[in-house]
Amino acid sequence: MTEPAPARIAVIGLGAMGLPMAARLAGKFPVVAFEPDPARAALATEAGVSTAASPAEAARHASVVLVAVRDAAQVRAALFGPDGAAEGLGAGDTVVLTSTIGLDAARDIADAVERTGARLVDAPVSGGPVRAGQGDLLVVVGARPEDREAVEPALRRLASTLTVVGDRPGDGQIVKTVNQLLAGVHIAAAAEALALSRELGLDPAAMVPVLSSGAAASFMLGDRGPRMAEAYADGAEVRSRLDIFVKDLGIVADLARTAGVATPVASAAEQLFRLADRSGLGARDDSSVVTVLSPREVDR
Repeated sequence: MTEPAPARIAVIGLGAMGLPMAARLAGKFPVVAFEPDPARAALATEAGVSTAASPAEAARHASVVLVAVRDAAQVRAALFGPDGAAEGLGAGDTVVLTSTIGLDAARDIADAVERTGARLVDAPVSGGPVRAGQGDLLVVVGARPEDREAVEPALRRLASTLTVVGDRPGDGQIVKTVNQLLAGVHIAAAAEALALSRELGLDPAAMVPVLSSGAAASFMLGDRGPRMAEAYADGAEVRSRLDIFVKDLGIVADLARTAGVATPVASAAEQLFRLADRSGLGARDDSSVVTVLSPREVDR
C-alpha cells in the first residue's frame, strides 16, 4: 500500500523563528513560504525553502498554513489582509498559529478562520531559533482532537516536547503566557545580577559559569548571560528581539489583570524591558537589557 503524500505546508513569516522552522519542515515536507523582507526570503531559498509572492499564493496549494509572525496585528494582516492567506484556504485546511498573541486575540482569529471553512490549531512555540532548526522546541497545543491530529506530523517535526494543554484555541496561549512571565522575569533577574557584578568590578563573562554552577542557575542565565557580556563589546547576535518581551510581558499583564492576579515581579520586568525599548534597544537582542542597568561606559 502506497503511503499518502506528505502534506504541503505554507509558512507565513520568516523571522527569527519562522525561517529555522521552515527549513526544518522542508527536510520532510514540501514547503512554500512568504516573507516580505527580500533578504530573509533569500536565506530561505538557500535553505531549500520555496517562496511565494504573497500569503495567498503560499497558502493556495497547502493544506497546512503555519503562521510565524510577531503579534496579533501581523497575524490578522497575514491571514485577512490584502492577498492574505485566507484567500488561499479551503475547507478542511488547517492554520497553525505559532505566534504569541494572547488568549482573546487567538480565539477571535480562530473564529474568523473557521468562517472560511478552515480550522485553527493554537500552537505557540518556545525555545529560540537554534532549537527551532534542530526540532527541539516546546510546543503547547490548544485545539480540537481532530484538528490536532491533522497537523501532528508537522508539529512533531518541530518539537522535542509537544504538549496538548486543552481542546480550544487560546488554551495554548494561556500556557505560553505563563511561560513568558517566567522567561521575562528570569532574563531581568540575570541582567540585574550581571549588572551588579560589573559595577562592582567583576567580569560578567566570568561570573556566568560561577553563578550557573550553584542554586542560582537558570536556563536564562546560562543562555542570555554570555550574550549580556557580549552586549558590552560589539553587541550580541540578535536571536530574540528585545521588543518581543515588551509585547509578551504586556500580554502577561493583561491576562493577569483579567484573572485578578497580582504579578508585581513580572510588572517590574515589563517596565525594565519598556525602558530598554524606549532607549532604542527594541531591535537588539533581549540580552542587551543589561546595558540599561549598567551602561556601556562605567566610571570606576
